[in-house]
Amino acid sequence: MRADYTRTKQVLLNLLSNAVKYNRRGGTVTVRDRLNGSGRRRVEVVDTGVGIPPEKRGEMFEPFTRLGAEASEVEGTGIGLTIAKQLVERMDGRMGFENGADAGSIFWFELPVSGPSAARWTAPVPAVVEAAQPSADAQGSRAVLYIEDNPANLRLMESIAKRICGVTLLTAKEAEGGIALAREHLPAVIVMDINLPGLNGFEALKRLRKSRKTRAIPVVALSANAYPKDIERGLHAGFRHYLVKPINVYEVVAVLCEALNEAA
Repeated sequence: MRADYTRTKQVLLNLLSNAVKYNRRGGTVTVRDRLNGSGRRRVEVVDTGVGIPPEKRGEMFEPFTRLGAEASEVEGTGIGLTIAKQLVERMDGRMGFENGADAGSIFWFELPVSGPSAARWTAPVPAVVEAAQPSADAQGSRAVLYIEDNPANLRLMESIAKRICGVTLLTAKEAEGGIALAREHLPAVIVMDINLPGLNGFEALKRLRKSRKTRAIPVVALSANAYPKDIERGLHAGFRHYLVKPINVYEVVAVLCEALNEAA
C-alpha cells in the first residue's frame, strides 16, 4: 500500500485491539486482505463479538462515544476509532463498518495501492504519534497546559494527550490559575479557551506575553467563536493557532505535536 507505515500500523492495531476487547469468550478475530476494483487494498478486521446496536451505528466514528460499552467492564476512552478514521483519510483512504455474516462486526479500511511512482510520493503525513523525545533536563518540553472551564472538553483533551502524544497534561479552569501553572512548569504549549470566567483569553495572553518566563511559550486559542473576524482577531492578538470548537481531534493532535517537536 502507498501509505505511512507507522500510521497504518496504528490503525490496524486499534482495530485488532477493539476486536479482542469487545469479543465473546472463546471468540475469534480474522484479518482479511484483498484488492478491490478501484486500485485500493482493503483490510478487514472481523470479530465474533456482540456487534454494534443499530441505533448506535451513526455515532460509530464520533469522538468520546463508546457505543454502549461505557456500562461494561471494558476500559476505553471512545476516541480510537475517530483518530483511526482521520489517519486513514489523511492518507487518501477510506474506513467503514459492516455487520458480520452471523454476528459480530467487520471494520475495514482501504488505502491506495503502491506502484512504480510510489517511491516519489511525498504527500505529507504529520507526526501524530511520536513527538520527538526531549532530553531528560528539557523542562516542560513534554507538558501541555489546557485552560478550559468546560468539563467535557477537559476530558477529551486528557484522552488526546494521553493516547496520542504521550504528554503530561496540566489543566486549569480559569485564566489566573493557568497563568500560575505556566510560570511554574513552563509547558511546551498552552491551549486556551477565549470565553473564560474572570480573565478572558485575550487578557490572559497579554499577561503571559508580559512575563519574561512565559512570553516565548506558544499559545493556541481553542474557541467556539468561529467567525472569520474572531479568527483574524485571535491571530492578530498573538495566538500561534486559532482552532474552533467542536474539537477536531486531528487538528489538535497536529498542533500539539508541532509544538512538542519545536520544544524538543
